[in-house]
Amino acid sequence: MATNDDAAAWRNTAHGLSGDNAEWCEYADAPRGIYRAAATLDAIRLGARPEGMLTDPVYEGKSMQAMIDMVRSGAFPAGSKLLYVHLGGVPALSAYSYAFRNG
Repeated sequence: MATNDDAAAWRNTAHGLSGDNAEWCEYADAPRGIYRAAATLDAIRLGARPEGMLTDPVYEGKSMQAMIDMVRSGAFPAGSKLLYVHLGGVPALSAYSYAFRNG
C-alpha cells in the first residue's frame, strides 16, 4: 500500500511536479464510512455523465467530491491547473449498482 511519503516521492521525481508548482491537499470534510452520501453520488454522476470517468463510491467518489467542493468554494485561484489522480476502484462498482439504478 502506498503511503503519503510514497506519493510525495513520486510527485517530486521526473513527472514535472515539484514543491514549486504542486501542492498536496488533504481534504478533511469528505464523508467517511457511509458511501451513499448524496454529495458523493452527485460527484460520481458529474464525472461519469459528461466525461465517462467512472469512480467508486468508497474512495474515488469521495476524493472527486472533495475536489469538486474545493473548486466550487474557491480554494484554487482562477486559472489553476488541477490534476486528479484516479487510483482505481472501478472493479468494485458492481457492488454498488443499486445506488445508481436510476442513473
